[in-house]
Amino acid sequence: MTDTARTFADARAWARTGTKLVLDAVADLDEAGFSADSGLPAWSRKHLAAHVAANADALCNLVRWAATGEETPMYASAEERAAGIAKGPALSGDQLRSWLTASARRLADGLDGLTDEQWQHQVVTAQGRSVPATELPWMRAREVCVHAVDFATGTAFADLPDGFLTALVDEVRDKRGLADVPDGPLPQVAAWLTGRPHSLADAPELGPWL
Repeated sequence: MTDTARTFADARAWARTGTKLVLDAVADLDEAGFSADSGLPAWSRKHLAAHVAANADALCNLVRWAATGEETPMYASAEERAAGIAKGPALSGDQLRSWLTASARRLADGLDGLTDEQWQHQVVTAQGRSVPATELPWMRAREVCVHAVDFATGTAFADLPDGFLTALVDEVRDKRGLADVPDGPLPQVAAWLTGRPHSLADAPELGPWL
């Protein structure tokens, strides 16, 4: 998929879909369920919930940057990012649900408030890439869609939109420098490329991504 094939409207729709999947994933978790392992090594669902909520807060910083022109990094430091994740286990399930919901709403409202001109303003990602604000919905879509699966409460890559999976596969393949990918169902290829469990035969092991 080319950049033009992954449209701005697509990314905004996928971000909304992924956000709903994340909120649905945690809606009925009790304390034991929140404290249980996620699909990510060494992370409980509480760690993962804190990470997804903190990501929304960090993207709000980039929305503010785009709206005001005031340089506002996603995270003040790598330590700040790690601290946001680490505080997850200290919070109750209800606190994490509230943080996930409120941060997602703040981000959605901030994105809705950007003007056509502000969407074109350059911001800098946590990886140091300078991108127009129009990339923010895609950044959020990746985060919530993939991590909705990582909560391990029933959502699978097969439940994600085909268009999102195609865009994800193209992006991760290019970032990993792979000329080709194994034949297989699109959801399984996406799972393999992102270092998640998959059913592809004879596919080399890849490290985690995102």
